[in-house]
Amino acid sequence: MILIHRNTTVLVQGITGREGQFHTKQMLDYGTKVVAGVTPGKGGSEVLGLPVYDTVREAVQNHKIDASIIFVPAPAAADAALEAAHAGIPLIVLITEGIPTLEMVRAVAEIKAMGRSRLIGGNCPGLISAEESKIGIMPGHVFKRGRVGLISRSGTLTYEAAAALSAAGLGTTTTVGIGGDPIIGTTFKDLLPLFNEDPETEAVVLIGEIGGSDEEEAAAWVKEHMKKPVVGFIGGRSAPKGKRMGHAGAIIMGNVGTPESKLKAFQAAGIPVADTIDEIVELVRKAL
Repeated sequence: MILIHRNTTVLVQGITGREGQFHTKQMLDYGTKVVAGVTPGKGGSEVLGLPVYDTVREAVQNHKIDASIIFVPAPAAADAALEAAHAGIPLIVLITEGIPTLEMVRAVAEIKAMGRSRLIGGNCPGLISAEESKIGIMPGHVFKRGRVGLISRSGTLTYEAAAALSAAGLGTTTTVGIGGDPIIGTTFKDLLPLFNEDPETEAVVLIGEIGGSDEEEAAAWVKEHMKKPVVGFIGGRSAPKGKRMGHAGAIIMGNVGTPESKLKAFQAAGIPVADTIDEIVELVRKAL
């Protein structure tokens, strides 16, 4: 597994809000070690028996924190990610959607420049190391511990693929939902090397969608460096040209981001592409 495990300690930014409280309880029920929360102005209170602080810095002074998850409304979400990065938290998971693009550009650039933190998201479902730890909003019960790493731009397709892999007895190691916005902190290409080195992961499923060039860049990396089999899936392949598919990042510009360009890149890298979720399972079986 990669990035998180059963001993990863977690901070929840925006813990006192409805989403924050609901998903904190879900994460605790899954076994995730949530240790504290942050909501400005609510310092000194408690949520689900966890202490709440006014700032991330205060939380970090009082607890060892490996990861932070952000349920902060869109106008303040990029700043919340920067606050976590400035406090030195190694992994930042940004769930919020609808964050202004220019603010994300600034936050992603600053966090990368500092070089201390990995940002996942925004507009992502988070990540889960099956049966160990969940930092996000994924339905934990569909993830069974197994041999397949999963990286996805889509939330719902991730759960469907994980459920199919679980039902087939293949299971997953770590699943990362990278988010469907045009500007995100971590791409397919950033995660492939981690799975490549992970002893528990025997194959990787990459669930892309139309728009952007992330899949093409990932395919180029796979072709040059990947030692393990990779299976692909592209959501939105039947979308008409110029049509935006649910996610802000899923829009085709000219010849970039088309289903054809992604399929061609996968083909060139020797990545078989499934047409259906069930076919993902067949192709993984074949690859293993």
